[in-house]
Amino acid sequence: MELSINNSKNTLSVSDAVFGREFSEDLVHQVVVAYRNAGRAGTKAQKTRSEVNGTTKKSKKQKGGGARHGALTAPIFVGGGVTFAAKPRSFAQKVNRKMYRAAISAILSELNRQGRIMVVESFDIDGPKTKGLIAKLQGLEVGKRPLIVTEDASESLYLSARNLPYVEVRDVQGLDPVALVGADSVVITADAVKKIEEWLA
Repeated sequence: MELSINNSKNTLSVSDAVFGREFSEDLVHQVVVAYRNAGRAGTKAQKTRSEVNGTTKKSKKQKGGGARHGALTAPIFVGGGVTFAAKPRSFAQKVNRKMYRAAISAILSELNRQGRIMVVESFDIDGPKTKGLIAKLQGLEVGKRPLIVTEDASESLYLSARNLPYVEVRDVQGLDPVALVGADSVVITADAVKKIEEWLA
């Protein structure tokens, strides 16, 4: 398979297994959900009756006062413990390496079929200037939510995109399925394409 390079007569030869793979919605959905769940902290915590701060002394005498009750930390009282108290837990889902790489390849292939991948020779910024990055993106005519992927993203590029709410910058090592799925278009350098191929091959 050949990918055309923007503003160049040259083409880039790529593997069909990475950029021409059949799209699997179930696989991509599973990997995206697992990736997002891995970022959840799971910090919800409630107290049981044994953990509530309060005396466990019997609140009133056993007979002669209506219903029989023990400690006021029981769940039926306001301020008491919770019957089935929630505790911090992990939301992580197991996704093996083969599935993860297959999902990335499927997303890249679908983006390529839809014409949403733009390959450029290089993507450099002269200093951390947001205006310079905006002008460069306008020249490439990308969508409102572009994802810029370079082999090793420079600090200037990161700083230039920091104040742009819908512009994402990733190097190949930081590429993830959520960033790919959420992008209107992907601007990727030729060196990054080769590095992605080595990673996913």
